[in-house]
Amino acid sequence: MIRRVQSGDEGAFEEIVTVYKHKIVNFLFQLTGDYERAVELAQETFMRVYFKAHRYKPIAPFSSWIYAIASNLAKTDLKRSRRYYHVPLEDVQHRAHEGMISTENPESSGMGKNVKQALDELHPRYRIPVILKDIEGFTQEEIANILNIPVGTIKARISRGRSHLRKELERALAC
Repeated sequence: MIRRVQSGDEGAFEEIVTVYKHKIVNFLFQLTGDYERAVELAQETFMRVYFKAHRYKPIAPFSSWIYAIASNLAKTDLKRSRRYYHVPLEDVQHRAHEGMISTENPESSGMGKNVKQALDELHPRYRIPVILKDIEGFTQEEIANILNIPVGTIKARISRGRSHLRKELERALAC
């Protein structure tokens, strides 16, 4: 079927989706624990299969290739979700009404000011990659293309920038 997809047969791609759809969603659900996220990642998996079919080499079974794609997407998604603490909107609204959290501008809070100040103090060499990565959500490869700098340099600058921010915020919290 994959050879037919490689030659442009969309019917063969539909067959692949039919055969693997439930298997991939179930696999991703086991990894993520979130059915909706698993469905989204499965859709992304099939998009990659379709657009990268020309890269498939029959060294390993096709099923290994599609599961590797799904697994890599799930790992990336899990890493990304661990970075952020998710709070349902309903909880935020409920707590705001009870006066449990501040509804003022986050930048006017102490922590917001500290983060903004620490970012402002970063040398642009580090600030720009950190903002592109952590605030704008670009990948390191995209940042390397945007800034026309090697990926290794981008990784180092993000790491050093985060380290500097961490030190500045720890110092601000100690005061």
